Amino acid sequence: MGDIVQIGMGKSAREAYGLDSVAIVPSRRTRDVDEVSTHWQIDAFRFDIPMVAHPSDAIMSPRTAVAVGQLGGLGVLDAEGLWCRYSDPEPLLEQISEKADGATGYLQEIYAEPVRKDLIEERIRQIRDSGVTTAVRISPQHTQDLAPTVLAAGVDLLVIQGTIVSAEHVSNVDSALNLKQFIADLDTPVIVGGCADYKTALHLMRTGAAGVIVGIGADAWSTTDRVLGIRVPMATAISDAAAARRDYLDETGGRYVHVIADGDVTFSGDIAKSIACGADAVMLGEPLSGAAEAPARGAWWESVAAHPKLPRGQFAAAPEEALGTLRELLLGPADSPDGDKNLFGALRRVMAKTGYSDLKEFQKVELVLDRN
Repeated sequence: MGDIVQIGMGKSAREAYGLDSVAIVPSRRTRDVDEVSTHWQIDAFRFDIPMVAHPSDAIMSPRTAVAVGQLGGLGVLDAEGLWCRYSDPEPLLEQISEKADGATGYLQEIYAEPVRKDLIEERIRQIRDSGVTTAVRISPQHTQDLAPTVLAAGVDLLVIQGTIVSAEHVSNVDSALNLKQFIADLDTPVIVGGCADYKTALHLMRTGAAGVIVGIGADAWSTTDRVLGIRVPMATAISDAAAARRDYLDETGGRYVHVIADGDVTFSGDIAKSIACGADAVMLGEPLSGAAEAPARGAWWESVAAHPKLPRGQFAAAPEEALGTLRELLLGPADSPDGDKNLFGALRRVMAKTGYSDLKEFQKVELVLDRN
């Protein structure tokens, strides 16, 4: 637990830390980089790198979901995104890529088109036919409506993701979604989130989820803090969720739930520090928008940026040139020292420099608090 600080006579708060507040400490042992494994396995599905691609239309199409899978990660398509609303969203994505900053109104307009279940089935089939692990995201609000279609189409992993997800949503208007009951009836593994504290992470683990997304997806373009006042620094959020995972492991006698960090993960060092804090994998969004294969050609937005009533993310205009290919971004080689390419080659190198051979071991690496 962090130190409790008194804000005023009637309120106190716990100190929390972001990824930029912690640093990894080298150990007495180093290791050859070729002896390091970044393999990650969730349920029966094994990946070469511990990476889940954020289900934003800016970076994920059926084609790029397949490309991510072929490069060793997990691509996640948004069942409520443009690819499941329009037969051919390419012209819309091209128009988006030509927009300057401040395209919120346009995003709201094109996302007003209803989701088509026939397109959900078609997109899933496109990904499945490639042979990669197929994962699709739906929001908690539309889970009961869309999940039967998604599951019948044959996804390998179902992702239920919102800004903040609880184990049970209470509503006087719609029937409540009880995740524990919902997941118990499924044969398909489920990843749920986001959450940002120990209690919620533990409750989500108790639903039977295979993985829990930690963080609210906040990056430099997120306005969730400004609009809602919600923000938990990621180093603390990940560490709290890792503690919940440990306690749930003891509670169940050995059931392990994966922690996936989603938020403030921009550079390769952020990936390493996320895993050092206890994450099993990271969810990457904006860092992948610079790939030449990105559907929006470098523009970036999250799904909540197009919310019809309360958008919570800024639109980032496309740069003049792509940063590199998807392979170069994930696996290298890098031609700059900025930490935005060869993201997982860098993870292998820091694991080697601290003497750890796999991800579970690397979670034990020592950290220091850097207040500068």
